Amino acid sequence: MATDIVAQLAESLAKTGVEDGELSYKGQGRKLDDAQSVEEIVKEIQDFEDLQALRLEGNTIGVAAAQAIAKALETKSKFKRCYWSDMFTGRLRSEIPPALNSLGDALMLANARLTVLDLSDNAFGPDGVKGIERLLKSTACYTLQELRLNNCGMGIGGGKILAAALIQCYKTSSAEGTPLGLKAFVAGRNRLENEGATALAQAFKLMGSLEEINVPQNGINHPGVTAMAGAGAIAMAQALKHLRSIQVINFGDCLVRPAGAIAIAETVSEGLPILKELNLSFGEITEEAALAVVHAVKNKHQLEKLDLNGNCLGEDGCKVLKDAMEGMNIGDILGSLSNGIKLSTPASAPRPPDVSSFLSFPSPDKLLKLGAKRALLIEQQVDVSDASKTAEAFLKIASVYKEENNDVKIAVLDSIDALLKKAFATPSFQGYSFVSSLLVLLGLLKSEDKVKPVVVVPGHLHTLEHVVRQDYFPKENVAVLEAFLSRNNNALESCGNARDDLQSTLQRVRSEG
Repeated sequence: MATDIVAQLAESLAKTGVEDGELSYKGQGRKLDDAQSVEEIVKEIQDFEDLQALRLEGNTIGVAAAQAIAKALETKSKFKRCYWSDMFTGRLRSEIPPALNSLGDALMLANARLTVLDLSDNAFGPDGVKGIERLLKSTACYTLQELRLNNCGMGIGGGKILAAALIQCYKTSSAEGTPLGLKAFVAGRNRLENEGATALAQAFKLMGSLEEINVPQNGINHPGVTAMAGAGAIAMAQALKHLRSIQVINFGDCLVRPAGAIAIAETVSEGLPILKELNLSFGEITEEAALAVVHAVKNKHQLEKLDLNGNCLGEDGCKVLKDAMEGMNIGDILGSLSNGIKLSTPASAPRPPDVSSFLSFPSPDKLLKLGAKRALLIEQQVDVSDASKTAEAFLKIASVYKEENNDVKIAVLDSIDALLKKAFATPSFQGYSFVSSLLVLLGLLKSEDKVKPVVVVPGHLHTLEHVVRQDYFPKENVAVLEAFLSRNNNALESCGNARDDLQSTLQRVRSEG
């Protein structure tokens, strides 16, 4: 009976999205127009003691509904994380600033201390930035670590407002002895152009704390400023010199151009000791400037990926870059490279399988041929913020597990460990959703979305047995898995020994916990 109770609880949690201080309504497609439409949400917020995170992604929220939710947040002093992307679909742009102002004012009144603010995919323009301006300047954002504003259409004006707010926040927080230490900034597809990028560069330079900058697709749109296309990149390059903790730089599709690329190369060469990824793709960079970048990363021993794809290189230039990197023994970090020309590969030397090929049609041979960096390559390929995609990737990798082949076994477990360590360490990752998706795909839990279960093989269960013994796997999920396995024992009958081993391990881990 106890296992049935745990199973019912697990199923309930998977539906409501309650997890680790988090209340989630993600992707429910609700149309929330007024106070009456959010009565249930408001009550759950009010009743949730020590609420730390609220997920509203994938719903559409009107002004009155936002005000009602805001009222409920006014007493949540331990609130930290706002996952509010894609929550204004179908709303008038004029509705968004007052809605955001209400929510922001509530967090300020609650004396909350935010670590994550995600408002991506809201397309609110400069006026939307004004809706969070007051919040960004307040004490609520002194502790902010992640600011995600991807695809918001901020434009130059919004970029300037945002930069000024961040600078003000840094100055006031520093004066109080707790300087803003933003670590991740994501603002792709915002039409920031040179002026917006230059303004933000000043804020980044002042803070000096960023570890990740993702600003792809923010190129020049107006012919009158085309000649200045490198200016924003140069300003960013100057700011980067002050960011010794930076690990990821993404200026993809930003019209960096030769002057910007050379400025960035100089910055990389002079500092950025722990840089892991540099993306300068589709930036109208010439061969000479690209070579400067290549030489700049020569001694960056932690660099895992350099992307120079889609630049003005020509077929000969692509070959020059590849040869240069291989000559420096760093050819393995170069991403795919072309200039609109498909580089031919001799028939006698077939191209080794890539991660996409492996995940589409998994096989032990393909996994081994991914080489020593297979775990890292898989980790980079899978979107770990999406629990269902992570579960699908888990099962694909685990499907090639071979108990009798030690090389394949190690390759599978190493890849799984890297993937799930990253997933469970990601603030936006929902552990219960991952377990729920896994149970659906294994045929142990019915799905309302009519998801077709996979053909379960022993490798799935052997790999899962390994995972539940690892420190990164939350122990509260062990009881959930045990309950569903015991209740649906016949579903895994074809995996006899592997099923029994998994059940035994789950019981032992739960009793030890």
